[in-house]
Amino acid sequence: MFLAHYGNTEEQLLAEYGQYDASSVFMALANHDDHVIAASRLIIPGPAGLKTLNDTSREPWSVDGYRSARAAGIDVARTWDVATVAVRSGIGARRLFASAALYHGLVVSARMNDVRAIIMTVDERVRALLTGSGLITSALPGTGPAPYLGSTASTPVYAHCAAMLDTQRRINPDGARLIADGVGLDGIAVPDSTAFRITDMRPLQTGRRVLERA
Repeated sequence: MFLAHYGNTEEQLLAEYGQYDASSVFMALANHDDHVIAASRLIIPGPAGLKTLNDTSREPWSVDGYRSARAAGIDVARTWDVATVAVRSGIGARRLFASAALYHGLVVSARMNDVRAIIMTVDERVRALLTGSGLITSALPGTGPAPYLGSTASTPVYAHCAAMLDTQRRINPDGARLIADGVGLDGIAVPDSTAFRITDMRPLQTGRRVLERA
């Protein structure tokens, strides 16, 4: 997906994300044959920091990402970075459904791990889809849309989890039932919420939580 849409090679992605492997959690949506059709990488606070804030500190934004986060009222120690969300091409109308399943997993993970805010550097087209679903994000102070890793316009954004979900329930209750509550994810076997609690993130050991298709 990243090669097709943004021209990102495997080598480039390794250079960009390799230092965050020890503090990454992966979620995946798989079919009966364990064929992954959608996946997400979440970066939790660790020695390498959070990628969005590190990247904000360099071109094209050149803004102190951590100072910007503090200005937005973000507690970095209780913030996760949604580093990647990818859905395999060729699955047709199930594409949005697969994305909703991953975002539901993110919501449950945030609840189970007392995550107060999320950040991400997101392509503006994807951000528009999130906004349409009622998930409203704000640009980190001092930033705006700019070219980033093959995207012509991406923005470092943040959202305080409780406020974002409250807003979604108000402006898009159907979207909230699907993404926040998981109501309507027919055919998806979602693990018990306790499976999303991270209990061990020792160096070089990556926690993995999987959403499997029933």
